[in-house]
Amino acid sequence: MKFIGRLTVAIALAFAASMNASAEKFSELYYQRASLFDALGVDSTSIVMVGNSLTHGCEWHELLGMPNVLNRGINGDIAEGINQRLDGVLKGKPAKIFLLCGVNDVSHDLTADSIATAVEGLVDRILTESPTTRLYLQSLLPINNSFARYRLLTDKEQTIRDINTRLQKMASSKGVTWIDLYPHFADENGNLKAELTNDGLHLLAPGYMIWKEVLLPYITE
Repeated sequence: MKFIGRLTVAIALAFAASMNASAEKFSELYYQRASLFDALGVDSTSIVMVGNSLTHGCEWHELLGMPNVLNRGINGDIAEGINQRLDGVLKGKPAKIFLLCGVNDVSHDLTADSIATAVEGLVDRILTESPTTRLYLQSLLPINNSFARYRLLTDKEQTIRDINTRLQKMASSKGVTWIDLYPHFADENGNLKAELTNDGLHLLAPGYMIWKEVLLPYITE
């Protein structure tokens, strides 16, 4: 009987663990960093970089020489993931938010319209919940499929351009500052310049140096 009782408890615990695992929609890294971000917090002097792996991959406070610039990027994040963790940013009423997301949504084979709509939802939420925050919406960067690293982004170049077109129009209609990163990173064929990346998606140091020069006027205004 004791064995049966222990077996029943073990089964219950295993079931609970499996239910908890299935409830976690995003990666382990997502929850690790989201938990850290909640603990660190944001305040009204903060300039917050919100995004995916492109944002995650930079030491923004060092690059810009400003300790109040906070990195809130998570590798692999999508618009839905950003929305789920946005409370931790908005409750601090930061001075500025620089938002960049969408390329991982593209890899999920979503349409340009659906992705632009999801990003618009983030924009509307920021404007509503933290109206004193200055919001800067950044375009998606080009990709370079010649590296053959990201199968799910194959033939998605036009989708990225279409998203940027929609986001630019949306930003203008809402009075949000639009930062068009795309032309600063694209070669003559519209691909991410090969010298700025080693996988066709993420940036090497020269890419972040370009990004820095584009952002500085907005960071310091």
